[in-house]
Amino acid sequence: MNFLKRRFSSGDIQGELRDRQEQQDYSSPLSLTLGGNKPPSSTTSAPSSPSKNQSMAGIGRNIFQAATGGSKPAAINKERCKILLVVDDLHTDWSKYFRGKKLFGDWDIRVEQAEFSEINLASYTDGGTMVDIQVLRNGTKVVRSFKPDFVLIRQHVKDANVDWKTIIMGLMYGNIPSLNSLTAIYNFLDRPWVFSHLLQIQRRLGASAFPLIEQAYYPNHKEMVSNMWVSVCSNVTLAYSWPGGDMQERAAFS
Repeated sequence: MNFLKRRFSSGDIQGELRDRQEQQDYSSPLSLTLGGNKPPSSTTSAPSSPSKNQSMAGIGRNIFQAATGGSKPAAINKERCKILLVVDDLHTDWSKYFRGKKLFGDWDIRVEQAEFSEINLASYTDGGTMVDIQVLRNGTKVVRSFKPDFVLIRQHVKDANVDWKTIIMGLMYGNIPSLNSLTAIYNFLDRPWVFSHLLQIQRRLGASAFPLIEQAYYPNHKEMVSNMWVSVCSNVTLAYSWPGGDMQERAAFS
């Protein structure tokens, strides 16, 4: 008992506890040293990264240059270029799809985009087709004249209030290639005209090989005379569109 009292009352145990705490403080990665107690570092500190000293404006400028290739688009050679006329609204910028593209090795593609309402033209048997466009760009009216080498039509030729068929005929008069072809665009302006061509295919191949839904065509509403009671789907509109209709279970034409 006397030995135990002397052992617990001595300062040796406290010294051992202090030694263990100091060893844990130096070995723990989360330990912190303050002031002059911090041990000197034997390694050389790395220099600060240049990206840390770079401003946010410089970072944004570098990202923009990387996305755009770091340079402006090359100017189009007006002496060696083909003109593509795109008939479409401004919701789609078609010039960006052809920017930097070449034809025949070194010919540039110049894109002129306008709507039907902004196009005027004149076609000649010996001079081709001259197109004039009047477009608004940033609030300024721009007028340009050119002879297109190719036409891409992405706008409806015919609507309930307007009909731009005369522009199609003028382009066809000048024999300008197009996608789709001007002949196909003109033929598809009216559904009865398209269905008549389908009937020609049916007569050639047979009704079993090329079936079609039976229809009736009247040049105007005065010729639609019938005493039959049938279920009909009435459509009051032009022949090429379907803006609205009405289904009736029993109706009679008289």
